[in-house]
Amino acid sequence: MAKSKLRVGIIGTGGIANGKHMPNLAKQPEVEMVAFCDIVEDGRAEKAAEKFGVKGAAVYTDYQKMLVKEKLDVVHVCTPNRTHAECTVAALESGAHVMSEKPMNKTAEGARKMLEASIKTGKKLTIGYQNRQRDDSLYAKSVVEAGDLGDIYFAKAHAIRRRAVPTWGVFLNEFEQGGGPLIDIGTHALDLTLWIIQNYEPEYVVGTAYKKIGKLKGQANPWGSWNPKDFTVEDSAFGFIKFKNGATVFLESAWAINMRQAGEGICTLCGTKAGLDMWDGLHIVGDKYGRMYDENIKLGAGGVAFYEGVGSDPAEREAHAWIQAIVKDKEPFVKPKEAYVVSLILEKIYKSNESGKPEYFPELKTL
Repeated sequence: MAKSKLRVGIIGTGGIANGKHMPNLAKQPEVEMVAFCDIVEDGRAEKAAEKFGVKGAAVYTDYQKMLVKEKLDVVHVCTPNRTHAECTVAALESGAHVMSEKPMNKTAEGARKMLEASIKTGKKLTIGYQNRQRDDSLYAKSVVEAGDLGDIYFAKAHAIRRRAVPTWGVFLNEFEQGGGPLIDIGTHALDLTLWIIQNYEPEYVVGTAYKKIGKLKGQANPWGSWNPKDFTVEDSAFGFIKFKNGATVFLESAWAINMRQAGEGICTLCGTKAGLDMWDGLHIVGDKYGRMYDENIKLGAGGVAFYEGVGSDPAEREAHAWIQAIVKDKEPFVKPKEAYVVSLILEKIYKSNESGKPEYFPELKTL
């Protein structure tokens, strides 16, 4: 008898669901998308059901009703940051495993509720940090795990756009999102950096956030100039994070800043044996036989083996790893405790900007 497929429901059928989650879930033979929910009654949920759902897939405007009626195995939460926690906790308590889009939540308190609900229910929870699944990220991880960089004592997490402000949806809305580039793209860079160096024990953070370029009119922007009155979040933010083992991570994030070198979701690592950076490809630098060297790692075909039968798209790998974690009862590739620490650090950067003082992490003592 053929094994039944995992019944998947989608909460939020906007851009990220259509651009990442649903197309890549559709490539997983173990799943079927049976229900779609969106509070916006503009036909988007119906279109999603028609394109990605099974025949007769249900459409809802109330996710609570969907969770009760559909008895789902898996739920993907693709809503604005403010509602990640409430949707995720409800889905976990309904008996479903959950993938929530990044960041974990608008607040660290909400993120912690998600983590605690996962532990209490015994259901799997993961967060959509697909940058871990890139070729350069996986290779960098293997280099660090092999000890090739030695003791990593300094790192930079980069999320810099010279001008690329997302002017659609609720990106500029502090109430819905909790912040701007720090919580939007800075979260990817920080998650990637901490995952590669495997350091989730911050001691304190000092942070600054700026509303400078966002106040200006008529700025160059690939998605058109913004209305400064609508720009209620920061346009750039920076964090200096000191860890318990003495290591330092500097996080830089911006949607708009007058800086020539731009790049996001990348990092620079400095160790006692060698260094690594993702600028302009993947480079490893160091000193050997009394001479400095700079290796440019080739990541084309044959460079490194990944999941069998999965393409090179990080989002597809993410979906595959997630579904396999459920099918084979393994830990998710992105663990909720790791994502919680990322959310906590981001919130402390915002708080430090407001207080003008270092912010510490008493919350981690009770984890």
